[in-house]
Amino acid sequence: MKEENEILGFSALPEGCISYIISFTSPKDACIASAVSLGFKSAAESDTVWERFLPPDYQDIIAKSVSPVICCSKKELYFHLCDSTLLLDGGKLSLRLSKPSGKKCYMLCARKLYIAWGDNPMYWNWKTQRESRFAEVAELLIVCWLEICGKMQTRMLSLKTNYAAYLIFKTHQNSYGLDYSSKASVKLVQQIIAEVEGENNIVYLKQPTRRHGRLRQLGVKKIDGWLAKERRDGWMEIELGEYFNDKGDEGDIQMQLLEIEKLHWKGGLIIEGIELRPKEG
Repeated sequence: MKEENEILGFSALPEGCISYIISFTSPKDACIASAVSLGFKSAAESDTVWERFLPPDYQDIIAKSVSPVICCSKKELYFHLCDSTLLLDGGKLSLRLSKPSGKKCYMLCARKLYIAWGDNPMYWNWKTQRESRFAEVAELLIVCWLEICGKMQTRMLSLKTNYAAYLIFKTHQNSYGLDYSSKASVKLVQQIIAEVEGENNIVYLKQPTRRHGRLRQLGVKKIDGWLAKERRDGWMEIELGEYFNDKGDEGDIQMQLLEIEKLHWKGGLIIEGIELRPKEG
């Protein structure tokens, strides 16, 4: 009875006031509030609420989209950016929003990455892939020195957010040399000072085979945390590391995968890009 009276008292407030209060909650809370009553529905679905859930620079982002973005309300725009991939920078960068928080998720396409010998057709082949969001992917033909690196400005990311970087890839059925360990890292690079943050992680693009011996002898303590996982979109991903973006003015984030020590031959790897997304939940 007390709760019902509280709801009735709250609903007596002007709609603009209710919208303002709901805007300090979350997208999930706003959706729940819209089911309380018709009065709440109008307030919870207002542009005042959903514009606050959008990134502060959402207008600049939309203006850079390869395709026009047309939505009738801020709520529709929010869910469009959550459920669809927005291509930016001439189609070389993609963006979507995390549905629970509205925080930005980016993916750099393979063409925006530094790939050692990536411009040499003897070692790498650039081709279209039907399942990719980008126009091209990089296909590894054969190398012994595997080096993949991407950079992104911290000011592009959502503030006060812990991000993780992932290499997005596929492998051919007859791929080889990818079940050995590689080193991965996510590091902060400033203009004046070189790398100041970040640790190397041991990762595997494919499940290690028995011929490599026991995993403990390889120095891998948490192999379960550093194996590639299949995504819902059919691609694979391997976590490279994490970075906490505080104020967004620290410099550039450098994300890297290296296998330059054992120098065995590798082939059959298809790279779509590197994704940076919030680590939530």
